[in-house]
Amino acid sequence: FASGSFAAMCEKINKVNSWLSGLFGDQPVPQFEVNTRTVDLLYQLAQSSEARCSDTALLIEDLKQKASEYQADGAHLQDVLLQGVGLSNASLSKPAADYLSALVDNAMVLGVRDTSLGSFMPAVNNLTNEVLEAEKSNRRLERELRALRKRLGATLVLRSTLQEDINKTVKAQAVESATAEERLLSMDFLMVKAKELSNRRERAQLVSRNMDKSVTHQAIVQLSEEVTTLKQEIIPLKEKLKPYMDLSPSPFLAQVKIEEAKRELAAVDSELEMKVDFK
Repeated sequence: FASGSFAAMCEKINKVNSWLSGLFGDQPVPQFEVNTRTVDLLYQLAQSSEARCSDTALLIEDLKQKASEYQADGAHLQDVLLQGVGLSNASLSKPAADYLSALVDNAMVLGVRDTSLGSFMPAVNNLTNEVLEAEKSNRRLERELRALRKRLGATLVLRSTLQEDINKTVKAQAVESATAEERLLSMDFLMVKAKELSNRRERAQLVSRNMDKSVTHQAIVQLSEEVTTLKQEIIPLKEKLKPYMDLSPSPFLAQVKIEEAKRELAAVDSELEMKVDFK
């Protein structure tokens, strides 16, 4: 198996070298790394190149054969014209030769089989129809283009109008914002002044009625805040006095409570001693 693989590799290398030599001709073949992958790639390229060259050679041969056939047909037609009608290129005048050349060119452009009227008329009609269709399409495109231009003009006008409206709105907003800010400042100033006037009026009323300043609204609010603070300070004091709230206000009853507590303590001690002795 190894010898077979080696022989196949040698065959591929010879094929590649032969192909490269023919490809570069008199020029030296570039050096390349000889390994399995490189040889396989070059071998595939060589096969593809040979296949294309073979196809090209066949196509060239076919074209040469067709050219020979066309030349033979041309020579035959020339002989027919010369023998049947007595026409030849030398016997034609220059205008006639020009007309004949133009006729041939038109036939080639129209793609007709021959220069007969039966071949020219359908080709001309088809070409005329194509021209009419092209003109119709051009008119339709021109209408669409005019409509697009009209819509584009209307869009540009609308855009300009909208831009002007936006600019006016921005300016109006700036003016309104400045006015609102000025009004807010004026309102704050008026509120401060109103408060000052209210205080002055209260003081004036107190003075006119000979009333004490401690009964004003501000004084009452201050007293309420002080009362709230005192209540908050009393809460922890109540918590400290809570254990003493169960004591009797009478000294005799307090002594009785103390004696009861002593008896309960003695009972607990005796019970504890009994448990210790039992253990």
